[in-house]
Amino acid sequence: MPMDAAEIERLIKAHIPDAEVSIRDLAGDGDHYAATVLSESFRGKSRVQQHQLVYQALKGQMGGALHALALQTGVPEH
Repeated sequence: MPMDAAEIERLIKAHIPDAEVSIRDLAGDGDHYAATVLSESFRGKSRVQQHQLVYQALKGQMGGALHALALQTGVPEH
């Protein structure tokens, strides 16, 4: 069963409470999304480490309910 954008955002924010999350459904099928996640907790971390934090938040949904996620991460500009 596909995962909806609200559930992806909820999982990310539960794991990274200060995250600013923007999600787009790329194919309209609920399986292919693009997500931008900005968080102060990413400061000082490599891009790989940032992505690992987001994947941890998704609790193993990648490849299952969530087929593809194009991920961009970074630190918010203030």
